[in-house]
Amino acid sequence: MKPMKTLKLRIKDKHCKVLDQLASEVNFVWNYVNDLSFKHLKRTGDFFSAFDMAKYTKGTSKLCGLHSQTVDAIREEYAGKRKQFRKAKLKWRVSNKKSARRSLGWIPFKKVAIKYADGYVQYGKHQFMLWDSYGISKYSVRTGSFVEDSRGRWYVCLVVDSPKAEKPTATKAIGIDLGLKDLATCSDGTVISNPKFYRKYENKLGIAQRARNKKRVRALHAKIANCRKDYLHKASTLLVKENVLIVVGDLSAKKLVKTKMAKSVLDTGFSALKTMLKYKCENAGVLFEEVNEAYTTQICSCCKKISSSSPKGRVDLGMREWTCQNCGTVWQRDLNSALNILALGHERLAVGIPLL
Repeated sequence: MKPMKTLKLRIKDKHCKVLDQLASEVNFVWNYVNDLSFKHLKRTGDFFSAFDMAKYTKGTSKLCGLHSQTVDAIREEYAGKRKQFRKAKLKWRVSNKKSARRSLGWIPFKKVAIKYADGYVQYGKHQFMLWDSYGISKYSVRTGSFVEDSRGRWYVCLVVDSPKAEKPTATKAIGIDLGLKDLATCSDGTVISNPKFYRKYENKLGIAQRARNKKRVRALHAKIANCRKDYLHKASTLLVKENVLIVVGDLSAKKLVKTKMAKSVLDTGFSALKTMLKYKCENAGVLFEEVNEAYTTQICSCCKKISSSSPKGRVDLGMREWTCQNCGTVWQRDLNSALNILALGHERLAVGIPLL
């Protein structure tokens, strides 16, 4: 199977009105399928498949001004989501812009539904101009969708065949300790700082929220998310380019979100960093390992023992440096943890992964 990637390109604002109308029609089809499937379940006790719903949506594309492949994609997406969330009925999609529950615009399509070249995408009789930073004419598109963000801007997301990556020339292996003070500390001494984008814009966000300026609030949230995503992409790309093996601890953001550190955890985005590292490593031919990081902070990476002076639990979170009483080595807390994580990665590769 060929590797794939997603290209996201912004559509020019003059097309927003047309896309809003098409998105409203997509919501109508989604809600119809949702209601039809629920009533069929109540009557017969069986779920509708995407194939079963086809005869009930015949002629919908002509009536709603949508491509037939878009209607097919809606049915398939609905059936997949219902199975994923194990629900008899999914959420209603709301088109009213004044509603607090309004759904952001979404128009799925398949390859045959569009024509494309550098600078534009044509969907049916509509031609949408866009800022093409990739040169989409050189890619082979598989599927995609038009999506709207919280500020009302429209993008086209295209799933394309990814060109075969060159063999990595790097020879280094690193362990990465993820944290809140610094986003990542590497075993080679590299530190990726935590810019704390939410904290940076927190005062401006508070002013906008007190003034009930919803448009400004949406714009600030989008800016924070975009800045964080850009920073994480740059950091992850650099790590993948410079290393042939990347080992990361299994730090769980879901568990930390339930603590008093929730705001800092969400602002850091280290779960997104792990996801980026994983798929970029797969594409670049770099080994990626995730290991159990239990006790990696307490164990001295030099003598492999836990001394009485090592940092333990939440009480010692403020202890950034410590001296091992067994071998006398002075450690920076996160660097020691990163070295232990790297050692665990080497052990796993040496022993192999057992069959289940």
